[in-house]
Amino acid sequence: MINKDGLKPGDKIPSERELSERLNAGRSSVREALRALELLGLIETKRGEGTFIRDFRGNQLVQLLSTFILQDEKAKDDVVETKNMIEVDCLYLAAEKFKEDEIKRLKVWIDDHNFEDEEFFRKIAELADNHLFYRIWYILNDYYDALQLKVSPAEKADYHKLVDSLETKRGDLILERYRMLRKMSTE
Repeated sequence: MINKDGLKPGDKIPSERELSERLNAGRSSVREALRALELLGLIETKRGEGTFIRDFRGNQLVQLLSTFILQDEKAKDDVVETKNMIEVDCLYLAAEKFKEDEIKRLKVWIDDHNFEDEEFFRKIAELADNHLFYRIWYILNDYYDALQLKVSPAEKADYHKLVDSLETKRGDLILERYRMLRKMSTE
């Protein structure tokens, strides 16, 4: 219903009664579901005003889940490995889909901004234009934050080399430049 109605963070959601009617569910079920969503930080109730959608990107859901899911080193290593794989796949897709003007804009963005590594790869994930990859990367990045893992930005020249490799559309070169970038940022 949130997607269908185009609701955004800060928007008011319908009353319990209206939700009950629209969802064809009992009010006690709706009330229980709303309580669960509020505990997860996805909605917020303001007395006398109603219930509103929260900006859930910064919510505690990932941190809560990470305390159960990411208890051992293997699970943590899997998060890092999977995030890296998604980034490489996004780079491959970007190489296939990028137009020359997009590459030029990305190079200008690199030159004009002081950015974190995560910001660069968020841009790559967006430009790869695969919504599922982007969402998976975004969630893995949240786990990265919850695990307090940090990738230091490499030199701007290294990001330029990676973007240059996209222009060649050569998967082997893209992978080589990605690995060089990761080596620089973890040292």
